[in-house]
This record gives sequence, C-alpha cells and structure tokens, in this order.
Amino acid sequence: MTSTRSLRVAIVGAGPAGIYAADILSKTDLDVSIDLFERLPAPFGLVRYGVAPDHPRIKAIINALHKVLSKGDVRLLANVNYGVDLKLEDLRQYYDAVIFSTGAIKDAALPIPGIDLDGSYGAADFVSWFDGHPDVPRTWPLEAKEVAVLGAGNVALDVARILAKHPKDLLVTEIPANVQAGLEASPVTDVHVFARRGPAQVKFSPLELRELGHVPDVDIVVYPEDYDFDEGSMAAIEATNQTKQVVKTLTDWTLVEPSQQTASRRIHLHFLHSPVEVLGEDGKVVGLRTERTALQGDGTVKGTGEHHDWPVQAVYRAVGYFGSPLPEIPFDDLKGVISNREGRVVDLDGEHLPGVYTTGWIKRGPVGLIGHTKSDASETVRHLVEDVTGASADSDEPGDLTGGRTAPHGDPQQIVDFLAERGVDVVTWDEFSVLDAHEIGLGEAAGRERIKVVPRDEMIDVAKGRG
Repeated sequence: MTSTRSLRVAIVGAGPAGIYAADILSKTDLDVSIDLFERLPAPFGLVRYGVAPDHPRIKAIINALHKVLSKGDVRLLANVNYGVDLKLEDLRQYYDAVIFSTGAIKDAALPIPGIDLDGSYGAADFVSWFDGHPDVPRTWPLEAKEVAVLGAGNVALDVARILAKHPKDLLVTEIPANVQAGLEASPVTDVHVFARRGPAQVKFSPLELRELGHVPDVDIVVYPEDYDFDEGSMAAIEATNQTKQVVKTLTDWTLVEPSQQTASRRIHLHFLHSPVEVLGEDGKVVGLRTERTALQGDGTVKGTGEHHDWPVQAVYRAVGYFGSPLPEIPFDDLKGVISNREGRVVDLDGEHLPGVYTTGWIKRGPVGLIGHTKSDASETVRHLVEDVTGASADSDEPGDLTGGRTAPHGDPQQIVDFLAERGVDVVTWDEFSVLDAHEIGLGEAAGRERIKVVPRDEMIDVAKGRG
C-alpha cells in the first residue's frame, strides 16, 4: 500500500446514478481509479429495464451514459452480484471508498384486502417483463378483458398504455419477441386507471399524458363526475405550467362526445377514487372496490363512505418503487433507503461508516428525475473528496490529494483475479459493446430499433463471443 497510487473507488450499481457518480468523480482533482459494478450482464439500470419500449426519447438518455463508459476512464465489471459474489469486507480490501447506487426496483406495498390474489400484480414486475429484464419469467398472464391500474404517475400511464396498445404498433420498438407474442394474445378491451386525488394533483407529466391520446385505436375516457377542483387545486394550477398543461389535456378529454369514441380499446381515467379492496372469487381477482373521495380545500382528500365496485380481472398497483436492503449496509426499512446523511452511509448511532457512500434512489428514495440524480451524485462525490483529502466544504484548498489510500490491495488487477477465483463470469465494457452491437443488428435485420437479448446466459454468451 502506498500513498502514491491512484485512489481506488468502487461504485455498486451501473444505472444512471452510478454512472453519473463515476463521471463526476473522474472530473475531480483526485488521481482516481474507478470500477463500476453491475449485477446484470448489461449496464444502464432502469433506463434499459424500466422505461417503456415505445418511449425512445427517454431511452435516448442511454446515449449520454454510453459516452461516459466509452471514454475508458471508468471500468465496467458487470454480471457481478453484490452480496453473493462479493461483500463489503471484500470491496474494502481492494477499494479505498465504495459508493452504493443500487436503485429501487421493488414495488411499494399497498396494504388493502385482496392485494395478494391471483391476478394482482406489481407494476414494477410488469415493467421488467415488457422491458425484457433477464431475471423475470419469459411469459406473463395476460388473460383479463378489463384491468385496473392503481396510481397517478407516469408508471401507471406506461402500464395502461402497454396493456391497451395494439402490439403491431410496438413492432418498431425494441420490444422483445416473447413480449410481443404475449401481448398479441391479450383479450384486453378496457384499462381503468384510478387516482385517489383530483386531476390537479396527479403526477403525470404533460408529454406522457398527451402521448396517451395518440395511441392508435385506443380512446381516452375521462368522466365529468370525477372532475373536481378546490382552492388548493386552483393554486396548484396557477403555480406550475406542468399542472396547467395536464389539467388542460384532461379537460379537453372530458369534452369528447361518447359517440366519437369508437375505438376497439379504451383507457378510462378515474379521479377521486381510492382503492379499498381487491375483490376475489376462488382465489382470483374478479373486481376492485373503490371509495369516492372528496377534496378538502387544500388539495388533500378524505373518504366519503360511498363505494363503487368495478368488474376487472386483473389489478396492477403502480404506487411507487421501494429500495432493497444490502448485506452489511445499514438500511432504513420504513423509507426503503440506505441509512445516510447527504450520501455518507451512517450506522445505528448516526456515525459515518468510513469510506462508504450512497447515491440515487437508494439514497433518497424513488422520487425525482435525472436532474435530481446528477445533483445527488455531486453531493455524494463532494463529501467523498472532502473525506479522503481532509478539505472542508467551505475551504478553497484542495487538501491532501494523496490521502485516503486505505485499501491493502490497490492494484486494479487484483479484484479481477479475486472474481476469477470465485468463478464469476465478469462482463466488461468491451464485451457489453459486442452484445449492444448484436442487439442493434438484430433490430436492423427486422426493420426495428433493436431486438433485446433477454435470457441472462444468452446475453453473456453473446458478449463473450461464445456459441
């Protein structure tokens, strides 16, 4: 161990949060060597596996992330599962600091009766299926004619749109072949989206909502009786242009004459309906019970005691994501995040675990957009630099740029040898680039954007040039 070697930093999780942290850290004054670990054989996290395939505009974020990893100053070590292939004590042997950016991929709980019935699903699991996540089954039970989606955010819109959209209109996207086949067999005619509050309180983005109205042969139905505003609603509309645009789009849909709605499929948007029970029969979903809510003047709602039963055969909850605990890392079970203070991981006594940091959704919870992810990463990296150099936040001095070298094994090859000894089939950036080119080639041959390779073993074999 010597103070003259590069500072060694491991980042666990190669989604946007981890890649942005690596990019920001590489641009500091530190002489730093960065390894980016990823559990899956492919990087990019929720941008690859959490964005609907018919949203290439959002997926274009991958292009920016691709440039970061293409520069060569950050090393990708994919197909390495933290907690299985290595743990914190292992990482601390080879790295002076570790940043966890593992995101939040589980569905948040919705504790209402019947939520565990057959036919009740988490939206995150469904998104993973239609995005070709290698860890989910290749098939999905699409047997319902009428479906309920619970939630008032963009994920709820994604789920509703993919369920209602005719599969032929997805052929130009990167949708995997097994997903295309599954959707082709779906008998769905009506998808009902339920929001607990009013139209001025939903979290839809204006663009996502407008795109919903352009899905071929799918009508959008908004009910005037669900359309209410209070003083808090009016204040929200005046406060942000985004809310104003969302309300205008919804208002326009309330004015459409029913006689003009002749599509073979429909997406119904219901406001002021709070789900209270998933109804079942013989262990399967047969309906949803909601309670009518009423605005209270400040944009909040309370139940009215008036209930409605809706005949549906499947229910998807899109009420948010939730983080998963990691071995040896302090975790806040209520918030679903790693216990931290501005990115410094802290123990039960609130003391910083030396050399351990976090960023992204696993740091702050599953809220915010890419801009928040960048500012998150900047804050975490700033504290890491302060800790290893001894510089204070309010000082113009860089501190000791050769400080913080604590790992006993600082040679970058040593972690590679360690993983090889454990039989881990590591996928590097160059190898992923082979897989990336293969997917694009499959898409070009079929006249599509790309065709995603789905099974994990097949992804690795393509990347490694095997078979």
